[in-house]
Amino acid sequence: MPDVSPSSSCVWVTGAGGLIGHELVRTFVPGAFARVIGLTRADLDLTRAGEVCERFLADRPAAVIHAAAMSKSPACQANPAGARRANVEATRFLADLAAEVPFVFYSTDLVFDGQRGGYVEDDAVNPRSVYAETKVEAEAFVRLHSKGLVIRTSLNHGTSPTRDRAFNEEMSIAWRAGRTLSLFEDEFRCPIPAEETARATWDLLAAGATGVLHVAGSERLSRLEIGRLLAARHADGEARIEATSLRSYQGAPRSPDTSLDSSKAEAILGRRLPAYSSWLAEH
Repeated sequence: MPDVSPSSSCVWVTGAGGLIGHELVRTFVPGAFARVIGLTRADLDLTRAGEVCERFLADRPAAVIHAAAMSKSPACQANPAGARRANVEATRFLADLAAEVPFVFYSTDLVFDGQRGGYVEDDAVNPRSVYAETKVEAEAFVRLHSKGLVIRTSLNHGTSPTRDRAFNEEMSIAWRAGRTLSLFEDEFRCPIPAEETARATWDLLAAGATGVLHVAGSERLSRLEIGRLLAARHADGEARIEATSLRSYQGAPRSPDTSLDSSKAEAILGRRLPAYSSWLAEH
């Protein structure tokens, strides 16, 4: 039988090769858990139930933070079955496997249709994309977990291991390639540094938080405003931007304003989550 005493307890972080998962591993400080085990897809394919069960029984994690996901909306739209395998079925299996320990799951502000913004946790969801639909489905399973915590977050800024996962990295790649970014002046989010999302997660886990909580930046910004903030800091060539509007957009459905009210999480944390523009100015 593996040693599961407090001195040897571990916490699983899935999706450790992604932006938030990487930050969770980087910001981990031993305390309630002695160590963190960061799991990438190469370490463990979460759609292979037998392998997941075998590894879980070997490690006996005292908590699971599930950051792995098929998170690119266009990829989910193109492959709905794959998105549901990765985002719904894998989450349900893992949550059932971890039924006796705290289980943290990341969801998205895009579960809302964006018709008004300022959403609180109890507002009705109305997803407009396959990606968001899978998150809503997965949320339902996690909410049945006695120690489950759903964290809905927004755009996360940071440096991912592959340098292409964060929205700021995607913009930088486009600018280095000489592209002009068309950014909506009337689509709003609450961007947050991934390191702040990770630190908030560790603190909420330590506080025993359960249910649904919003963890996003305290500043509502349009895509255009976000782009201008980043363009001012772009050092690798010219950062070209043009303003556009959802009124002239003819692609897949988009949610105009999915800004989140994070005051419930902030009350537990005892601190205000950062305003993105202020955070950028300090880093």
